[in-house]
Amino acid sequence: MKIPACPLADLPQGEAFRIESEPPVSVFHTEDGELYAIDDTCTHQDASLADGWLEGCEVECPLHASKFDLRTGSVDAPPARLPVRTHRVLVEDGMVYVELSGARPNLPPACVAARLGAVPAGGVA
Repeated sequence: MKIPACPLADLPQGEAFRIESEPPVSVFHTEDGELYAIDDTCTHQDASLADGWLEGCEVECPLHASKFDLRTGSVDAPPARLPVRTHRVLVEDGMVYVELSGARPNLPPACVAARLGAVPAGGVA
């Protein structure tokens, strides 16, 4: 499934754009001019990666400093252990689109419980 993100002109290099999909997806425009899309939610805890710090092809989670490789989704720094899902980015007629991956997302337990309307084990949603 291909979804529109934003006009390329509205996404400066070094910035991110969050798409309010389910789950949310973020498009990152690196300083080198490359475009990458990953699931926006950190796999450790519910935090928006679009609010994190972009350096090269990595984004650092704003909560606990886990780092994710935008090219592969792999986690490069704990406390996160699971990768984020990556998506294909297309630019057509100046518009950025994301082709969503068919892989299952790696969401943190609190997000899964909240989406299912359940309380996670040992805690409050």
